[in-house]
Amino acid sequence: MQFIDQAEIEVEAGDGGDGMVAFRREKYVPAGGPAGGNGGHGGSVVLVAVTRLQTLLDFRYARRFKASNGQRGGPKSMTGASGQDLTIEVPCGTMVYDAETGEVLGDLVSPGQTLKVAQGGKGGLGNKHFLSNRNRAPEHALPGLPGEHRTVRLELKLLAEVGIIGLPNAGKSTLISALSAARPKVADYPFTTLIPNLGVVRKPTGDGTVFADIPGLIAGAHLGAGLGHDFLRHIERTRLLLHLVDATVDDPVADYQTIQTELEAYGRGLANRPQILGLNKVDAIADTEAIADIAQQLHQLSQAPVFIISAVAGIGLDQLLQAVWQTLDAAGEPDEFIPQPFSSQLA
Repeated sequence: MQFIDQAEIEVEAGDGGDGMVAFRREKYVPAGGPAGGNGGHGGSVVLVAVTRLQTLLDFRYARRFKASNGQRGGPKSMTGASGQDLTIEVPCGTMVYDAETGEVLGDLVSPGQTLKVAQGGKGGLGNKHFLSNRNRAPEHALPGLPGEHRTVRLELKLLAEVGIIGLPNAGKSTLISALSAARPKVADYPFTTLIPNLGVVRKPTGDGTVFADIPGLIAGAHLGAGLGHDFLRHIERTRLLLHLVDATVDDPVADYQTIQTELEAYGRGLANRPQILGLNKVDAIADTEAIADIAQQLHQLSQAPVFIISAVAGIGLDQLLQAVWQTLDAAGEPDEFIPQPFSSQLA
């Protein structure tokens, strides 16, 4: 499946129908007055958020959308039929911008939430509307107004409570596959993951929490290096960042600092988002003292809880998840959440 998270579309509402000039021509009705009806309103273009879509792929092939026009007013004071509104389905989590001004038009988060992006034109007034004591037989009507026309930019931001971040090959995809039913591509080379992967992890209470594996963060990601510039936006909606650090590299602390620098450079409060660190791949290191020393350094540097884990071997995952649930439960009460010290146990 292709993951398309940005699209630009052209939307055009329907024009209003023209008003009509008509007079009564009925038998036994002398001196019939004006009877021209108003034109119908043009249809509007409306976006609606749905759960069955996960990407903006459909808008790669269909870029122009137009609602129907209103009909012209009729005789006998009949109003023309209004144009049908055009409804366009988008994934939940879609931000909508005016492409020309950059103005945020709306944020479609909840299923069924709607946003009108182009207003239909009003119908023109028929000559009956202009009847007055001074003008008993008006012979003019108004044309319908044109519908709104604009170019809209759609930007999808994944709706996930937990974002898994880290340098390539830190084990993000392996972790999400170990915790959920998601089966992303896993291999031992950089940028194995080219699209964000979503997985639902079950809580002990039975309900699920969405985890997102955010790929492609490297040094310079906020400037467009690697894949991170395209996917950093997906972290914005997360309530918690699960930061994986590869314990087998030469300098795990430097790796942590690289990602943290990118979060700070990207802005939008990402660097201040609650974090839990996972020192991953510890099953490949025999020196437990060295692992504990790295974890201690990370804890002192980040002031965040650090867990010694192995996504492949399943080491420390239960303790990690327990901390995730505690943090999410306390997210609305940050003063009451006190990070637990890192665990130096491998089992």
